[in-house]
Amino acid sequence: MIQVFGTKETGKNYQARYAAYAILINDAQQIALVQAPNGAYFLPGGEIEGIETKEEAIEREMLEELGFEVVLAEYLGQADEYFYSRHRDTYFYNPGYFYATKSWTKVSEPLEEGNQRSWVSPEEAIVLLKRGSHRWAVKEWTAKNLSK
Repeated sequence: MIQVFGTKETGKNYQARYAAYAILINDAQQIALVQAPNGAYFLPGGEIEGIETKEEAIEREMLEELGFEVVLAEYLGQADEYFYSRHRDTYFYNPGYFYATKSWTKVSEPLEEGNQRSWVSPEEAIVLLKRGSHRWAVKEWTAKNLSK
């Protein structure tokens, strides 16, 4: 079952924005977050562009946002979100595809400027993350990995 977050408002024109995100863990069992210039926190990842696969989008986004190459471990699932972006003055329907990573390697500085990166505990991530779909993915990862 696909989780759905946010409320689809009647009479609004929603733009579809398909995206893929990854949960990266360091040795201290902390999760990587990206903080946008507006202060909002997100899991690293973003829009699937053109004919990219979900995995190709994650590969590109990890280099852009973190300067990392990643090896994916498992698909956590899909969570859809309805939201309004004040920055873009647009209503979005955002199907998100979430993955856990097996490993990551820093290969460069991030290719994008403006975002801040941080490592936080899964519990702190759940509090900080702006989108319900991202919080859901961290909870899914936590249930599968920290109970082992």
